[in-house]
Amino acid sequence: MPTAGTSTKSDERRRAIVAAAIECFAQKGLYGTTTHEIADRVGVSQPYLYRLYSNKQALFAAAVDHVSVVMTETLTAQAPASGEPLAPEAELQAARDGYAALVADRTILRFLMHANCAAGEPLVGQAVRGCYAKQVATVRQLLGDDDAVRSRFGAGMLDNVVAVLGLADIDEPWARVLTAQ
Repeated sequence: MPTAGTSTKSDERRRAIVAAAIECFAQKGLYGTTTHEIADRVGVSQPYLYRLYSNKQALFAAAVDHVSVVMTETLTAQAPASGEPLAPEAELQAARDGYAALVADRTILRFLMHANCAAGEPLVGQAVRGCYAKQVATVRQLLGDDDAVRSRFGAGMLDNVVAVLGLADIDEPWARVLTAQ
């Protein structure tokens, strides 16, 4: 008999819990979200959630790990299929387009912002730093140059601000500067 939390059904529930956690944490962050809310969203009991995750920080860290995998898959899917290198500007734009596609759903973007804010929690901070390390390695593999990696991350941070504030829909001079319109 498999041990608790290792069956296929518990793996499915674990994935459902992480998906629900990302949605809940994106709205209220680590500190404003209760495990009860997450359990209710999935339709499991809070004690069952704690059988799978020892505490809220462990669940948050698992959500960061999941988003990190999704980010890597999305960015690598934007790489040229031919294997031919692109001009640096085209490489940067391809990486930017991949990231834009990922954060088009504001849930992931908001979750990532909350993750950065919660990085002071040791377990969460470790997961967030691991996420950044994985993304830097992925972008370095795609762009091949540390300066390009820094440019990509700088552009990504600006993209975050533009997206979360909805600046594309604001017709003000300062907003047009940030959105390059």
